[in-house]
Amino acid sequence: MKDANAAEVFRAALKLGLTSFGGPIAHIGYFERTYVRQRRWLTAEQYGGIVALCQMLPGPTSSQIGFSIGLHRAGWIGAVAAWLGFTLPSALLMYLCAVFTTNWQGAMAHTLLHGLQLVAVAVVAQAVWNMAHSFCRDRLTLAIALAAACLLVSIGGPVTQIAVLGAAALAGMRWCRNSGVEAAQLELPISSAGAWGALGLFAVLLLALPALGVLFPRSIVALADIFYRSGALVFGGGHVVLPLLRDAMVPPGWISDDRFLTGYGLAQAVPGPLFTLAAYLGAANAYAPSAWSACCAVIFIFLPGLLMTIAALALWSRVSRHDMVRSALAGVNAAVVGILAAALYNPVWKTAVLAPIDIGIALFGLLLLVRWRVPPIAVVLFTLVCSASADLI
Repeated sequence: MKDANAAEVFRAALKLGLTSFGGPIAHIGYFERTYVRQRRWLTAEQYGGIVALCQMLPGPTSSQIGFSIGLHRAGWIGAVAAWLGFTLPSALLMYLCAVFTTNWQGAMAHTLLHGLQLVAVAVVAQAVWNMAHSFCRDRLTLAIALAAACLLVSIGGPVTQIAVLGAAALAGMRWCRNSGVEAAQLELPISSAGAWGALGLFAVLLLALPALGVLFPRSIVALADIFYRSGALVFGGGHVVLPLLRDAMVPPGWISDDRFLTGYGLAQAVPGPLFTLAAYLGAANAYAPSAWSACCAVIFIFLPGLLMTIAALALWSRVSRHDMVRSALAGVNAAVVGILAAALYNPVWKTAVLAPIDIGIALFGLLLLVRWRVPPIAVVLFTLVCSASADLI
């Protein structure tokens, strides 16, 4: 398990941090391609278990997945290396944008964002195809995946997603006892004391930071409270955190509405996690703008999700060896395919495919990934060029 050192984990995560365009759902596809099929650091079952677990936790799902893989591969240093590698590129870009730009609008911005949305269509479609091949091996698991997709398309929302995963686990325990799913155990250096410590720190900060924010208003402490609460209370990833951050920062005057939306638009145009919008907001806020504020915002928006991940992984590593859990995992993995398929339709497809030519661009990008195994960054460039050309026609 520890045959990779932290430097190797950092290099792999940094490459993803530099090339993973398309938002949190697309990141799951990039991670599956890199960590499961190319590097073979995890089995498909292990990866499916991590994805399902992280989707049930508050915080940025893709960053939690990467952190978990780094922890599994190279211990605690590997976990930090995985998070840093994936986060630093977009965090630095967002900080520089806050310092040197004040506007993000116009035709060029629209074309760039639209092209990146089409990239997400191809990447997520590839992930759905690959994971369906691994997890939907019979009629029952295929039915679970389809049911999960239909429920999320018709109802949607993070609460529905968690309910679907729970129902799929129960279905797996009842009907998937002979599924042939391999034990999806992870080798994790988390003691019981470490797990309880992470959970305790999560709770202490959630209670203490608001009190400190009242004592020291409009300070870096108050800023830390805003980002920690947003990271602790959001389910569903980067897009869901937007209204929480806006309500916490715009009305009290931390940042103007126009500049907030500028930062959100820029965050969608850079690779890596959308939560690095925090770097922009920390550097551009009206009361305590600085590089330290940007660092504080980034650390505190990610910290609660990572603490919850540590506690959840400790529990997972203790129960995943049991046969009943393996049966439940068969149902959960099938539901993960359905969740990704639903996300492929909404929001990925619905926000990206606006004209017939968009269908052709997205499908050809998918062929480049699946049939000709073109590197994702080349597909990104191809899609951006095609999207820009289509806008000029």
